[in-house]
Amino acid sequence: MSQWSERILGEFPPDLARFWIAADPDDVLLDEHLLSELRGRGFEVLPFEDPIAFRADYEARWRRAWDHGESGPAKALVLHLRSAEPGDLPWDYLRDARLVRLSLANLFPLLSYSVVHRLGAEYRETLFEAHAKHAAQSPDQIWGETATKELILTHIFRLGPHLISGNVDLWRELLRLHYRNTPLPRLLADHVQGILENKPAFDGLPISELFASRATFLRVVQAAWEGFLSGKGIEGSRVTEPPLPEYVGCSDGKIEIPFEHPDIRALIDSMFLDGSLHPLLVQQVPADAPDWLAVGMVRDPAARRHLVRDGLQRLLDSMPSDDCSYRDWLSFAKSQGEILSRFHALDPTYAQGLEDLLQEIHRRSDERLVSWIGKHYADLPSLPVAAAPVMVHQVPRFLAIRHGAGEKKVALLVFDGLAMDQWVQIREQVTGRAPNLVFDEGACFAWLPTLTAVSRQALFSGLKPREFADSIAETSAEPSLWSRFWQDQGLRASQILYRKGIRRCDQLAALAEALSKPSLVVAGLVVDTIDEIVHGAVLGKHGIASQVDSWCASGFVEQLLALLLDRGFQVYLTADHGNLEAIGAGRPNQGVIAESRGERVRIYPTDLLRKQSAEQIPGTIELPSPGLPPDFLPLFAGGRTAFVNQGEPLVAHGGISVEELIVPFVAVSRPIS
Repeated sequence: MSQWSERILGEFPPDLARFWIAADPDDVLLDEHLLSELRGRGFEVLPFEDPIAFRADYEARWRRAWDHGESGPAKALVLHLRSAEPGDLPWDYLRDARLVRLSLANLFPLLSYSVVHRLGAEYRETLFEAHAKHAAQSPDQIWGETATKELILTHIFRLGPHLISGNVDLWRELLRLHYRNTPLPRLLADHVQGILENKPAFDGLPISELFASRATFLRVVQAAWEGFLSGKGIEGSRVTEPPLPEYVGCSDGKIEIPFEHPDIRALIDSMFLDGSLHPLLVQQVPADAPDWLAVGMVRDPAARRHLVRDGLQRLLDSMPSDDCSYRDWLSFAKSQGEILSRFHALDPTYAQGLEDLLQEIHRRSDERLVSWIGKHYADLPSLPVAAAPVMVHQVPRFLAIRHGAGEKKVALLVFDGLAMDQWVQIREQVTGRAPNLVFDEGACFAWLPTLTAVSRQALFSGLKPREFADSIAETSAEPSLWSRFWQDQGLRASQILYRKGIRRCDQLAALAEALSKPSLVVAGLVVDTIDEIVHGAVLGKHGIASQVDSWCASGFVEQLLALLLDRGFQVYLTADHGNLEAIGAGRPNQGVIAESRGERVRIYPTDLLRKQSAEQIPGTIELPSPGLPPDFLPLFAGGRTAFVNQGEPLVAHGGISVEELIVPFVAVSRPIS
């Protein structure tokens, strides 16, 4: 166990109390590894976000058990309070609980709090060790902002900005950071810019933006690669990224990257293979062109197949373990989406021979994900949301934070049933026709079971499923749940819009009228085309890809995005769940069918009925159900199977897989020149 974990967990001796209050304004305790360790010791951490919801849960699951001499769901309950002062909590909580105070100011007393609290939680463990080793050697010296930034850059990001003297140094460090998906926090990126901006080699470069924004960085590299190939006499077309904006100091808007340097080539090669960068479609290549250029070009269907094959192999080699961070699974899901989108775009003739490799990826990732979920999924709902939502029910709270931070109008687009690979396909289609759109892409977890009625209601309500138990089997309560959340944030009903069933261009005029109301502040929109295509699919994901292409060709998506952006909305796009190809394993004879076809999950009111059904079909999966009502017990189909007739192929959702559980979360904007 790390020094950081020992320090925090030492505040919670086992068997000392059954009710705790953690006064934690910096969300120190809401770290996935700390939460997992606490749960293993018998503690359940419950954030105090809604006093009424907390009281209901506390009385029903904890207080009642304690009054009857029982232990409750766990040995001890920790009320997590995002405040340094617990005085406003109900008096009975304060009377019965043991108080623990946690703060970054106390944990890092020698460092600048204004810097440390803006650093991501995933870096605190490493910073704690660096603080103990270096800063604490001079216990009387308080490190200011500049010294704290330098310590963090050196010991966490392994970056020495003072040592960057030329173009190769700069791009090697940028590629290294973004390949690991560790962009600098804006505060540190600005600090690096302050060091480098006066060096002639970097005149006019948007240094801070390149270090802080992976989306901007990838667009710049993509455009530079096109220019680099053009300089070699290789012309082609690029359809997956919008043009590079012209930056101050770069009159022609072009930035040159030393791609031929060995250090740069090695990293560029990896980013083409994992889907971060997109190869240029070319017709002819000069005979003297170096072989290493091939990774960034597609000349014919065979070359595209080789690119997909290498990408699949890379997925297999880089698969997360069952003890990794949730961030590793999100990153894997994004890379897999890029590669699967390329795979489904292949002509079936060229896809032959790759299926076995793809099936092995599915088998291993399914097994590891199920194991990981059993250990860590219960901790996800408690993780902080300020930087980005980890689960779909955190999306409304994230939007409320963005609105409070100055985004005057916010729109949430929910593409029902959109898997990560289908998002990649839509993105590539849209940017080919609307190059003025920029997508800052992330990902988050849906709720299990990955059903529309469960995960989409959580997405619009901001609640865990057990908190909307009365409507968990249908979606009719979504408008009122969406409105209630925002009214709790201080908005009036007239400032809130909810619309579903949006799928065609001829519906946009009526939507435009609704969005043009001067009082409107937030909009929640459901686009259900993908879900309709999925449930009607007869040719698998390859057939779905063709239908998605046809739908995108109508111009609906870019017109919808333009409609919102033109009216001043900050646009966020996500999904309630994804989908996968499955094969029927047979229908259980009892139980409540959750979806019309049974598909990937069945829901039972009692554990006895669930176990009886599980015995009929080997390989089914039962998991603990944190956040679900006590009479809503899921039985998941194992592997890539479904509860339909034996051998029947279909595209489905509801179960446990990367494609179903991890969905895109994308901020859509226009570039700022």
